[in-house]
Amino acid sequence: MPPPKRNDRRKPTEPKKRAARPASKPKTGKTGKPGQVVQNQPMRLNKYVAHAGVCSRRQAVEYIKDGLVTVNEQKILEPGYEIQANDVVRFKGNIIQPEERKVYILMNKPKGVITTMNDEKGRKTVFDLIKGKIPERVYPVGRLDRETVGLLLLTNDGDLAKRLSHPSHKAPKVYYVTLEKNLKPSDLDKIMRGIELEDGLAEVDKAFYLYKDKKDEVAIEIHIGRNRIVRRIFQSLGYEVKKLDRVYYAGLTKKDLPRGFWRHLTDQEVIMLKHFV
Repeated sequence: MPPPKRNDRRKPTEPKKRAARPASKPKTGKTGKPGQVVQNQPMRLNKYVAHAGVCSRRQAVEYIKDGLVTVNEQKILEPGYEIQANDVVRFKGNIIQPEERKVYILMNKPKGVITTMNDEKGRKTVFDLIKGKIPERVYPVGRLDRETVGLLLLTNDGDLAKRLSHPSHKAPKVYYVTLEKNLKPSDLDKIMRGIELEDGLAEVDKAFYLYKDKKDEVAIEIHIGRNRIVRRIFQSLGYEVKKLDRVYYAGLTKKDLPRGFWRHLTDQEVIMLKHFV
């Protein structure tokens, strides 16, 4: 269930800025032996390289033909060469292996960080926060815009990510919204009934004031995931969103996870996530 309403105006303690480590030590788990083939079945070399997260399968063909890939210390120039279970494959001298272990990371995204893999403007991304700390390549489930903070799930489980992102599964998301002016009760009612936007009806599951004596701070629960949907809901009624914080996502909360930190999900949390879909 979503977090309860806050009846007072006390704010959680801000994390000390000097902290530089994750809130909890990541669980590294086992990534398999070098050269391990998924389910011990032979795999074409170009597919093996691609599954190791080096590049696309098409680009892998070029790398192999250029002699950048070795198998058991021997250059193999044939992309269709079949890799066996005990083979050791290297790309530019570094051992590579397919990404088998499923990784699930929960991040409390800070402001000013974007969720794309790379940014042509050189801005900081969420991947900079985990760079060099996990061997697997992960991707964000959905997006948070640069100015929005809060919960972001990253994983290499493509099937789960796709299902969580689909509105038919109704994975709930709760945002705390701070506006530049008080929200009229009549506009709060309009939001609850659903707001018609240029790309269709924006359905809202719940919306309420966070405090009895303040009308510029609102909690909103939705299950849709369209681009900048929360900001556009309020903008359509003439309100500017000053702060936007996702505090709840599909059963996950920010408990013990300061801003800018991340952690691996527990086994129980992964099971719970899969129950949503």
